[in-house]
Amino acid sequence: MRHIISVLVENKFGVLARIAGLFSGRGYNIESLSVNATENEDISIMTIVTRGDDHIIEQIIKQLRKLVNTIKVRDVTQVDHIERELALLKVHATQRTRPDILSIIETFRGKVVDITKESLVVEITGDQNKLNAIINVLEPYGIIEIIKSGTIAIARGNKSTTDFTKQDIKSQEE
Repeated sequence: MRHIISVLVENKFGVLARIAGLFSGRGYNIESLSVNATENEDISIMTIVTRGDDHIIEQIIKQLRKLVNTIKVRDVTQVDHIERELALLKVHATQRTRPDILSIIETFRGKVVDITKESLVVEITGDQNKLNAIINVLEPYGIIEIIKSGTIAIARGNKSTTDFTKQDIKSQEE
């Protein structure tokens, strides 16, 4: 089963390498990885997408929690959440096919970010199903290149995705 794991870490050299090493050392695959600083530049949030049964995911989470520089770990899949991915799609577009392609992009609420005589680049955000759907519809026109950001996720409502509080961060800094 697919799981989205949110990891709050200290923004320090080597943290990403240790987490990637944990996965590779145990034979687990990372399908997608997104990392960025939080509102506190000393703290980063990682969103990792992986697959495994409940036992494997439990082991991954336990191992992540043991790593130095890890503050909090949470399986976001377990809570009501919103997930998104960004994709840039470069599509062949001739004068004849351009109107059809633009109509498709509009239907999917995409945005054209570059146009040349032979192609256009589309920016699209959504969940995996939406991205796969537009890719399938644009495939007959000739997709030149696809670049995806990887999944990010946030919990719905007033609960934090990583289930941390400002106090947790404050105590980590001391």
